[in-house]
Amino acid sequence: MIKSMTGYGKAEAELAHGTLTIEIRTLNGKNADINLRSSLLPKDKELDIRSKIAAALTRGTIDVFLTWTPREEEGARQINMNVARGYIEQAGILAKEMGVQYSPSNFALLLNAILRMPDIVDTRKADVITEEDWPEISAAMDRCLGQVNDYRGKEGEALHKDVCGRVANILALYDQVESHEAERLDNIRAKIVKAAEELNIKMDKERFEQEMIFHLERLDINEEKVRLRQHCRYFLDTIESEAYPGKKLGFIIQEMGREINTTGSKANHAEIQKLVVQMKDELEKIREQSMNIL
Repeated sequence: MIKSMTGYGKAEAELAHGTLTIEIRTLNGKNADINLRSSLLPKDKELDIRSKIAAALTRGTIDVFLTWTPREEEGARQINMNVARGYIEQAGILAKEMGVQYSPSNFALLLNAILRMPDIVDTRKADVITEEDWPEISAAMDRCLGQVNDYRGKEGEALHKDVCGRVANILALYDQVESHEAERLDNIRAKIVKAAEELNIKMDKERFEQEMIFHLERLDINEEKVRLRQHCRYFLDTIESEAYPGKKLGFIIQEMGREINTTGSKANHAEIQKLVVQMKDELEKIREQSMNIL
């Protein structure tokens, strides 16, 4: 069964100092475009993670988010004493220059103001990811990737049903084209005869029939009909038999479009032209959907 390139997964790794949450969101893309949206990941592990993701997801625009939530005791907020002392010393120098004396009340106000200054209060940060944590993080990444692939599989079922149904619609529409074929040829023959009569062209009957056959052969759509049906079968066989058919389906769709367009250019029949427009509409929807097939 095919997979969509749209997916989502979320998993958590419970570590000594807190919880690392991994979220992966994927969208369609030509290659594996992996974006790691976090500075938590150690640089020496980044290549391993990218390789793991590429192997599991194959293709698409892949955004990876890592969020760190410290344990309550690890997340206690601390005063940066050195920075606080610096602010107080500078405030004391300024107060002295201005002749202001400290008192318990105005010192309390000063301290309250200083605690609001940038870089005064920090959240304690232990080493978020250590080598000992890595097996749990790797396992969480595997769980997250598994969820993404499950999501992609469910989306792929809907895509499979939609595009295969539209291919069937194109085949059914071409069957209707065939039902107009005899009328179309009769109309073309009648137009040629009428044009010859209006121009008072007198031709040998045998020569005229030869010219008529030659003209009708140029407008014949049997080859287009055969090739389009072959392309449709190839599309359905490919989507059923290959694990990652997305790129190949794009090429097959181009060939299907070529036969439909040629049928339209040769039609010379209003009802067939309408059917060609409907086939083009179905094919365009198939093209849009196939861009999200892995």
